[in-house]
Amino acid sequence: MQRAEARPRQHPEGAALGGGSGGDRAAVAAAGAMDPTRLLFQEPSLYTVKAIFILDNDGQRLLAKYYDDTFPSTKEQKTFERSVFDKTHKTDSEIAFLEGLTIVYKSSIDLFFYVVGSSQENELMLVAVLTCLFDSLSHMLRKNVEKRSLLDNLDGVFLVVDEIVDGGVILESDPQQVIQKVNFRVDDSPLSEQSVAQVFLSRLIPSA
Repeated sequence: MQRAEARPRQHPEGAALGGGSGGDRAAVAAAGAMDPTRLLFQEPSLYTVKAIFILDNDGQRLLAKYYDDTFPSTKEQKTFERSVFDKTHKTDSEIAFLEGLTIVYKSSIDLFFYVVGSSQENELMLVAVLTCLFDSLSHMLRKNVEKRSLLDNLDGVFLVVDEIVDGGVILESDPQQVIQKVNFRVDDSPLSEQSVAQVFLSRLIPSA
């Protein structure tokens, strides 16, 4: 477990100067003096989340969003998801470490929710994303967070995920704000899926 590495990401100067030999500390201080903007542009990273996915109780994918090329192909993604499921679905823990990644997760009836970050990522940030995701879906699905209800509202689930994380960057951690934004996007849409289908059918079936 590499918890010591998580600290430099948030407090690079203090953490680096706090450990190692006197020579190492002097070298770090000298580097900072020569280029004071180097750490400013490199740390901390906004790209906190590598992936979010939801599996059923057989480990089958229901929804998945990957935000970098750690697993570039669908096959690699599903292999990773199966490994994560096998490692977590029978445990009571809420955090796992696999393939150099930090994974936080939560189960509900026949669903498993996962948020993935790097090995150096702050688990609290990942847990905040996971909690926001679950609470937002619980509100949207009227606390009926199970497979059938989720599949019946899958478009809304994708909207919820996109309001919480975009490109790996955490946008929102307040479930109430997420639901408000999702409702606004739905209300603001000029054509719902149903209305689009009705227009399409009206062109195929002439009116009497």
